[in-house]
Amino acid sequence: MSTSTAQAPARAHYQGLFIDGGWRGTETDAPVLNPATEETIVRAPLGGVADADAAVSAARRAFDEGPWPAMAPRERSAALSRLREVLTGWADDIVGLVVAEVGIPVSVARASQFDAPMQLLDFFIERCADFQALRPLPVTNFQNRHGATVLGAGVVQRSPRGVVTAITPFNAPFFVNLLKVGPALAAGCTVVLKPSDFTPLEALLLGAAAYEAGLPAGVLNVVTGGIEVGEYLTTDPRVDMISFTGSDVIGARVMAQASATLKHVVLELGGKSAMIVRADADLDAAAARGAQELTLFTGQGCGLWTRHLVHRSIYDDYLDRVAAVLHHLPVGDPTDAHTVVGPVIRDTARSRAEKYVADALEQGARLVAGGRRPPHCDRGYYYEPTLLADVRSDMAVAQQEIFGPVGVAIPFGDDDEAVRIANDSVYGLSGSIWTADPGAAFAMAQQVQSGNISINGGTGGMSPWAPFGGYKRSGVGRELGADVLDDFTETKAIQFHAG
Repeated sequence: MSTSTAQAPARAHYQGLFIDGGWRGTETDAPVLNPATEETIVRAPLGGVADADAAVSAARRAFDEGPWPAMAPRERSAALSRLREVLTGWADDIVGLVVAEVGIPVSVARASQFDAPMQLLDFFIERCADFQALRPLPVTNFQNRHGATVLGAGVVQRSPRGVVTAITPFNAPFFVNLLKVGPALAAGCTVVLKPSDFTPLEALLLGAAAYEAGLPAGVLNVVTGGIEVGEYLTTDPRVDMISFTGSDVIGARVMAQASATLKHVVLELGGKSAMIVRADADLDAAAARGAQELTLFTGQGCGLWTRHLVHRSIYDDYLDRVAAVLHHLPVGDPTDAHTVVGPVIRDTARSRAEKYVADALEQGARLVAGGRRPPHCDRGYYYEPTLLADVRSDMAVAQQEIFGPVGVAIPFGDDDEAVRIANDSVYGLSGSIWTADPGAAFAMAQQVQSGNISINGGTGGMSPWAPFGGYKRSGVGRELGADVLDDFTETKAIQFHAG
């Protein structure tokens, strides 16, 4: 069921969950809130365990009996191209949902939350078309256990892994939905997608697009719901793989739930990434990017650089420049084209940021910018972009993921100290080094314990050719990369005598 209570994009209204190629009504629904206004966008269908069971059953049947996993890769690539065409035609609605559900400003929503994920989908379609199910093993001479010389050869077969549960967060729903669903479908798997309860609409839209594109029934299923639904989808023995993006705490729980049935698990979790600014860095460029890292998606990004490690000789100058940028960034209505910083997702997220800042100030940190609710925003879950200076690495604000527009600045004396501080974290997802000496930066990058490091801004975006994932509590496994489909396949070695 779904009833509108506020203006919303046309494709925000769904009469059920998308299961087995059609819409399955639910007994209950739940409000989807606009974080900028605190108003209900729509009431969206809320699933339960019975719906999760139906979704897994449909995905299992579609994999075991349907045509999808047996299709030639180019056939699947063509089907995904049809899906892309449908989504392209719905671009305005998708951007509208990003703004309404998440509060991402319209000024950045299309580029970051539609264009970028569609480029990833293009990459998955391309990798699907080029996928080789059989890879030859080299012909070799070897002695068998009887002492005879044998000429041997073989192939490695890559087959779709099976039913995949994809669990996605609220901060970039359309992006992460495609990041998980795209390669899984390209590899020949079937999928049950469970979005965050805060942002179900973009996932249901993906189900509608799969229907319009003519994907076989059961290949993509979308189910919403609470903890009990998530636990069902991570424990059901008919599920072969889980791909999860979220906090490290929930990721550990997902991993534990999956262990009983030994499912393959890919986890993309939290981060507290370090931005190292050396003494010879271009300060204008570094400060501009540093401010952006605290405000992009209102700080709600796992890979954002929220620990700014700055050489002591330029520390105060860097702080002044970042603060100057933050003070001039428009905070407010995400539908206004001039807005740069929108709201956080819920009041609990704002309260969390406030508590971290208050605790840090009590421990001796210094407020450089922000630190309050913007006085001109009388509704919505807003918090000013905040920078704290004189932070120690052992403070909670420097160690724990806040997921809000809060950053910390920590001074260092030399490269070795910068690397030590960067590695003083349970996380290791992303990071950057800013310097006029790329050779020194490269040497430092090799020492930082993180899955992704950029030098002076890197490529400026997420390259699909670069594997993405983290060290330590930032996750298990990698997404993207040239072998993006491999995690969604099983490998089988078939060996034989060649002579």
